[in-house]
Amino acid sequence: MHALLRWFETNARPLPWRADRDPWGIYVSEIMGQQTPMGRVVPRWLEWMERWPTPSALANASDADVLRAWQSLGYPRRALALHRAAAIIRDEHGGTVPHDERALLALPGVGSYTAAAIRAFAFGDEVAVVDTNVRRVLARYTGTPPGTPAEEAARLLENLPQPKALASEALMELGAIYCRPAPLCPACPLRATCAWRGDGEDPAPARRPQKFAGTDRQARGRIMAYLRDAEWAARPLLITLATVSDDDAQAARALDSLVSDGLVTEVSGAYRLGG
Repeated sequence: MHALLRWFETNARPLPWRADRDPWGIYVSEIMGQQTPMGRVVPRWLEWMERWPTPSALANASDADVLRAWQSLGYPRRALALHRAAAIIRDEHGGTVPHDERALLALPGVGSYTAAAIRAFAFGDEVAVVDTNVRRVLARYTGTPPGTPAEEAARLLENLPQPKALASEALMELGAIYCRPAPLCPACPLRATCAWRGDGEDPAPARRPQKFAGTDRQARGRIMAYLRDAEWAARPLLITLATVSDDDAQAARALDSLVSDGLVTEVSGAYRLGG
């Protein structure tokens, strides 16, 4: 896989958080990038970091401002988790993103992948960073289906050249550019040593696309979009705006779930963004 590093050195996308490897910038990019294309993340990240360049700056913001800034990135609970994590970083870690794995995992919204990504990409730790792209690349490159998370981490560390933190990032990049669900095998820099090379059955299982149109998720998104521009709105108006099918109960269900998640607050029959 040494060809991977050579390719990455000259072909890595100029993502803004790669410029200075600031741990806070890396952290924000990882939370924003969960199930969200980089094309949508980059402009939102730039706006976010200009407004809240440190965890302490974000911690001092309101829930409503944070949710408005999140806009169309999806899964707004990630924004609230990041907001709460910023307050913990300010209050318990002196305003600096922690390096320690246990401290990272204790932050809201941070799981094993995000903790590993921060440690590798911000601090250069030699840890396995296994996301969907990496699992797909490894399955095709080695010619074997994905295993358990522990097996995937071990396989990743075994196959990657030094420095492993950089190589792990390069592998993720390869999965985003060439080794996609519909791969571009002829142009892949690892084609010469890949076990699959696009011939025969794909070792990487296909992911089923998630339905969005007509779902409660879409209804929730419409309510959030309206409240980003309106200070308050009454329940009947929100339910009317959020209706995406003939099922009138769907919009009401979506609104109630937003309140339960702390994304919307109800006071005397009117609703506003945030807690």
